[in-house]
Amino acid sequence: MRANRLTTFILVAMVLGIAVGHLCHVLWPDPETAKAISGYISIVTDIFLRLIKMIIAPLVFSTLVVGVAHMGDTKAVGRIGAKAMTWFIGASVVSLLLGMVLVNLLQPGANLNLPLPDAAASSGVATSSLSLKDFVAHLVPRSVFEAMAQNEILQIVVFSLFFGVACAALGERARTVVAWTEELSHVILKITGYIMGLAPLAVFASMAAIITTQGLGILVTYGKFVAEFYLGLAILWCLLAAVGFVFFGRRVFELISLVREPFLLAFSTASSEAAYPKMMEQLVRFPVSRRIVSFVLPMGYSFNLDGSMMYCTFATIFIAQAYNIELSLGQQATMLLLLMLTSKGMAGVPRASLVVIAATLATFNIPEAGLLLIIGIDQFLDMGRSATNVIGNSLATAVVGKWEGEQPVVPETEGDFEPEARSQTA
Repeated sequence: MRANRLTTFILVAMVLGIAVGHLCHVLWPDPETAKAISGYISIVTDIFLRLIKMIIAPLVFSTLVVGVAHMGDTKAVGRIGAKAMTWFIGASVVSLLLGMVLVNLLQPGANLNLPLPDAAASSGVATSSLSLKDFVAHLVPRSVFEAMAQNEILQIVVFSLFFGVACAALGERARTVVAWTEELSHVILKITGYIMGLAPLAVFASMAAIITTQGLGILVTYGKFVAEFYLGLAILWCLLAAVGFVFFGRRVFELISLVREPFLLAFSTASSEAAYPKMMEQLVRFPVSRRIVSFVLPMGYSFNLDGSMMYCTFATIFIAQAYNIELSLGQQATMLLLLMLTSKGMAGVPRASLVVIAATLATFNIPEAGLLLIIGIDQFLDMGRSATNVIGNSLATAVVGKWEGEQPVVPETEGDFEPEARSQTA
């Protein structure tokens, strides 16, 4: 009931935020004034996201170390990691392919009644961080403290895997360290509960701030592109739900119901990170064992961004269409393979989808200035992408648990966040 109340408050906050933002946009139409007002309103959202970022590093570290240590051997780590990556790669291909098929069928960039940016104009989005060499080197942290300070999830995952495997190998000698780390995870989860109480305020401020500066009119101007992109996301949601039905039957709807709150958080704040702590809690309630959740979910945040993947192909080909650049089937297939590589690990890159798209545009000689067509509405699109990533990662974690042959025991009380799970294979 408490979760239902919070979900209701978030929905009400979204509606009120849109209304207040529209009122501010009408009362203060001057862009500079609207931007200043929006800046003050968004302080609440900024504080909320900072609080979330504050706990992400210790939460990922503590839960992942405990999960790996409880597996007991490196074979289990390798087995579960391989199963997770199999799902991530398959989901990435489907998401990229869906975006490519839809943008070719719907042609949102054709006959675009908007002035096109000069092809020589700069988008202001840097792409140097996306070379394969830099990405591979970036996997391993120079310092675990630097990785935690900068919330580099992928680097934290790498260090935590080493730490957890070492604890598992030491067995009894590392029992105190594992116990202390497990208690740390309980403390961080308690802090998470306090922070989540601010979620409706953050959602209200987020919606009010963006509507104050952009207004509802921008959705009309880009209505076709936004509507067709969200149609694509809706199709992707249905595909994910259908796959979930294959694995879980009608229980997939229970999973969807459980993740509605993190889904709304990610949607309204345009941040997958905002939903991470709540996702962990809700997946354990499904239930999936904590060892699976704490291992697979952090990996998913770097390798399984379904909504962002679909957007990359959709937006890149949209820009090509806007400039009347024909891309052959072979070129589009090459683009899909390129995006499979460049998009991995983009969760730690600011405005990651735009960075990936900018790099792809340059590779296929499409004017990078085309990014200016979508930067203005990227916040609205990012809301859908972030929410889709929540659904994709929730399903991926639950399916990996199923593949591990888990027979979870449902927690007896609402406050029990750690149901045990018997595994037929472990």
